Amino acid sequence: MILPCMGIKSRSSGFLLMKFPVVQQSCPGLLDHRTFAMAMLWKFMRVAKYSKTALSSKVKVRGIPTHSRHSSSKSVPSDFAASSPCSNTVELLGKSYPQDDYSNVTDKILSKVGKNLHNRKHHPLWLIKEQVKEHFYKHYLGRRGTPLFSVYDGLSPVVTVQQNFDSLLIPPNHASRRKEDNYYLNRDHMLRAHTSAHQWDLIRSGLDAFLAVGDVYRRDTIDNTHYPVFHQMEGVRLFSCHELFSSIKDGEGLQLFEQGHRTAHKQECHTMEAVRLVEFNLKQVLTKLMTHIFGDGLQVRWVDCYFPFTHPSFEMEINFQGEWMEVLGCGVMEQQLVNSAGAQDKIGWAFGLGLERLAMILYDIPDIRLFWSEDERFLKQFIGPHIWQKIKFQPLSRYPPLINDISFWLPSETYSQNDFYDLVRTIGGDLIEKVVLLDEFAHPKTKKVSHCYRIVYRHPERTLTQDEVQHIHRAIEESAVRELGVEGRF
Repeated sequence: MILPCMGIKSRSSGFLLMKFPVVQQSCPGLLDHRTFAMAMLWKFMRVAKYSKTALSSKVKVRGIPTHSRHSSSKSVPSDFAASSPCSNTVELLGKSYPQDDYSNVTDKILSKVGKNLHNRKHHPLWLIKEQVKEHFYKHYLGRRGTPLFSVYDGLSPVVTVQQNFDSLLIPPNHASRRKEDNYYLNRDHMLRAHTSAHQWDLIRSGLDAFLAVGDVYRRDTIDNTHYPVFHQMEGVRLFSCHELFSSIKDGEGLQLFEQGHRTAHKQECHTMEAVRLVEFNLKQVLTKLMTHIFGDGLQVRWVDCYFPFTHPSFEMEINFQGEWMEVLGCGVMEQQLVNSAGAQDKIGWAFGLGLERLAMILYDIPDIRLFWSEDERFLKQFIGPHIWQKIKFQPLSRYPPLINDISFWLPSETYSQNDFYDLVRTIGGDLIEKVVLLDEFAHPKTKKVSHCYRIVYRHPERTLTQDEVQHIHRAIEESAVRELGVEGRF
């Protein structure tokens, strides 16, 4: 039975989009096939002696050379990442993008492009990335003993709308495409909303096992677990008929494909035998990964859900310190996507996870804004002799919050809460800890609607004064009237 839609975005999974939890089930028995290997919505490097090799120029992935099985981690210094030479264009990562009626990227967001926290040594996001990478390097090897998975952690966050949505079979009218939820440079280009945006290109280049890591951008609510820029890891693994069935007794006659019917458990073109093996392999790989990160004895459960680019689809939850937490999304890749990328003779799985989500759980970090801190008291806590060092975050001095409310009548035309949240973040930056819609009132006669929001201000590194908060709050009020067309009730 499908339950009502629970939301549009998943922070812990690399998978964006509507999720329809269906049935909770225990992790099924896991198979141990010697030919199975790993990837991730969801990209990884060779072991140390291979990591210095440059990517081959034999194959181009949207301008990024790819081919050999090692990582790409060329970062763009943020000081040179973005500029606006004139009001009609945005200069970003060395390219110029003309603005149009879809352009909604703010200077505050552009300033984050090129920071690449996941490639900053000893940063907690870097630690999570390195732990996952080492796990895959150690446990999943090719026939020559080299890492099976390629890793890409330096792909440009600027993608086309086709890459971000169309290549993943996301319908043109899907809610996840809305301006209110994404950062568009113009109608054709945007800041990627998920690392899945590179999936089609990497498969098209000939890869069948890869991991991709990068910063992703979404407009969203403001609280201690949401930030407009966060980091994801994507994994993909494709199997040929021989790779999937070679370790199965009497598996010579088994096939990947058939002409059948789509059910809750398989796609119309997949055989049940192939789907079950891919699903078991996927869950085995992810269970081993999470156990490696969080420790032996970890309880895992799987929740059936929906993503446009996988079927069947699942969310993985772990029981950590007595609480069930969602940590990633995954599933059997839609064959239409695989076929369109030129791998018609293969079947595969994909998964995606959020680095911030894992780091906040593993290190007990209470506020997502801290990942952007330059405070040495924060950063030094994560410097250790090795990446598996046990670390429990020691909170910085807890500075008191300052709270201010803001009320206004909504304009008659379309109003989006995310537009207001984005405006608040643009003006208040990381001084904004939380924004909550306290009250919504509809006037019985005029039918006008009023919103009242509570804005919590708190600096992570010092005490704020009421004067500086009042200055920011007034600027938010004035900008809301000017830019959103609201009528203030200040």
